[in-house]
Amino acid sequence: MKPTLGLTGLTVNAMALIAPGAFLWLTYEEQCLYGAPAAGCAMWFGFFVSLLLCYATAISYAELSKLYPGAGSSYYYAEQAFMAKTKAFKFARVVKFFTGWASHLYYWAYPGLMVGVTALLIGYLAGILWPNTFSSTYNSPLLMYIVCIVFAIGVSYIAYLGVVGSTMVNIAINVIQITALVVFSVIAIAYRTNHKQGSVGYHLSNGVAVNYQVAQTNVLDDKGNPVPVLDANNKPTNNPDGTPAYQQQDAQDSNGNPVPGDANGKATTLDKAAPFTIDYTGAWGTDSNNNPQFNFHPTLKSVLAPHKFSFVLVQACIAILCLVGFESVTSMGEEAKNPKKDLPWAILLSLTIQGAICYLFEYFATNYLLNNGYNMTSAGASSAPIGDLMLITGTWLFGSASAGKAFMLVQAFTVFLALIGTTLACLNTGARVTYAMGRDEEVGAHFGLLHGKNLTPHKAIWTLCILSIFIGIITVTTYLGGSSPAALDKHNIWYSFGIFSPGFYPNAWNSLLIVTLISNFGTFLLYMTTCVVAMVAFREHHMFHGIKHVVIPLFGLLANLGCMLFYLIGPHYVAGMSPHEPNCALAVAALWGIGGFIYFAMKSKAKGKTMILTSKPATP
Repeated sequence: MKPTLGLTGLTVNAMALIAPGAFLWLTYEEQCLYGAPAAGCAMWFGFFVSLLLCYATAISYAELSKLYPGAGSSYYYAEQAFMAKTKAFKFARVVKFFTGWASHLYYWAYPGLMVGVTALLIGYLAGILWPNTFSSTYNSPLLMYIVCIVFAIGVSYIAYLGVVGSTMVNIAINVIQITALVVFSVIAIAYRTNHKQGSVGYHLSNGVAVNYQVAQTNVLDDKGNPVPVLDANNKPTNNPDGTPAYQQQDAQDSNGNPVPGDANGKATTLDKAAPFTIDYTGAWGTDSNNNPQFNFHPTLKSVLAPHKFSFVLVQACIAILCLVGFESVTSMGEEAKNPKKDLPWAILLSLTIQGAICYLFEYFATNYLLNNGYNMTSAGASSAPIGDLMLITGTWLFGSASAGKAFMLVQAFTVFLALIGTTLACLNTGARVTYAMGRDEEVGAHFGLLHGKNLTPHKAIWTLCILSIFIGIITVTTYLGGSSPAALDKHNIWYSFGIFSPGFYPNAWNSLLIVTLISNFGTFLLYMTTCVVAMVAFREHHMFHGIKHVVIPLFGLLANLGCMLFYLIGPHYVAGMSPHEPNCALAVAALWGIGGFIYFAMKSKAKGKTMILTSKPATP
């Protein structure tokens, strides 16, 4: 590999993987839905805690990059750190392989997750752009599967061309996405500031932002019969006057526009429609099981407050997905001009710019914006809640629903660019870790080959491309799991398969969350191992510093372990946390680990190598 990257190039490659433009759009729905009905109240503070965890790990990476500036990231660090020790050297090969294997659980699942999220974005936009063909509630499975294939191949081709081209793409994407999200955040704060209690505001009706009440009509099943409101025992209920109670939804005319309604939900003309007014008094309520339900923040202070420790952990465990990626640049040590100097700075700068500045500001603005016109429950039931909020704020700022739609589409395009950047960065990182293991013949030696012209690990890139397609398709299969969508209103070739009945989704496992947790478990394992490696690396070194090389890595180790364990313990203590998705992700991680051990043992036997070294090689 050729050293071509300076501090700027290294930093922007790491920033691209953190990508606030992509992940605010990506994770907001999950953060609202998982741990509902109440854990969403601690979203901002949970993100702050996750940022502290990442800083502890980032410092470990930065310190290790000063000692071992080579390709392979933690995989390379593990070997070098243990081989340099007088006693721990015997475990060098085991720790090295374990680190590389855990890296693959993260770096191989993550690009597929990004491919799936891109498909969700395109599916959402299709419902906005072509409402007569695509549903605003259900993304077309066929469309999303096509996007998974095309997007994975396109991004992989950019990675195949080389790191210089990837860096130029990431520089442009970082500038665009940061600018776009800051603009939206400022508008969101302005909307909240200008809409006091009782003022006329906007809400969404069938994807259209309006500032008047909308007439209500019965929800119909696939046979045209009204759907009853059920009690806790799934029995039909009655209204106070004894008439059957039916589920209601916003009415729309033949063109798909909201029908104006009076204060009682009866259809009327636009000039007589009741205005929609903002109300911050219903910040908390109860769900159907009488659990406390969080709707929106009544004050600025509420946005920043932790509220409850278990809620903070729920949010921190999901927020880790947003912040990971700062370490990705360590896989480019052989492509850096001055790796010992620039790599540590690139790691910390990328996390500070994207995490401490961009993300904290964006999450504050978005949570502050919520109100009775669009609350936490609304966000959890949408495939793109940030897009919904952009429709509302854009309509308010620019004076019409069409202008609000245009504003959202421009912002969505920047999110699409950000998804290109983050998928590209992860592909580059994952392929280089695979390349390093292939070069050491810990995986197939063909992965350790570089393309003759582009000097890229092309075999690893295209393998990861194919894997990303399949993981992306899995990600979008039941992304509505755990929510209660309305009945499907479109019946055409785009919805000819892959759609389940509305009654299936509330109890279905959320595939988006499962793949997210699989990637997160890989992240936690990798970060924990790296913190251990950092402590070992400096234990007998003249640069040893107690705070940087013991206290901080130990905190990172325990924090990552605590987050991983909370996924398994939390469902027993926090209402709205399902055990199914974490248990499924844990099972995948366990199978990956068992498979890795078997592969490592068989590979060692075939090569005549010992897993535990008995003597220290002459040249570490």
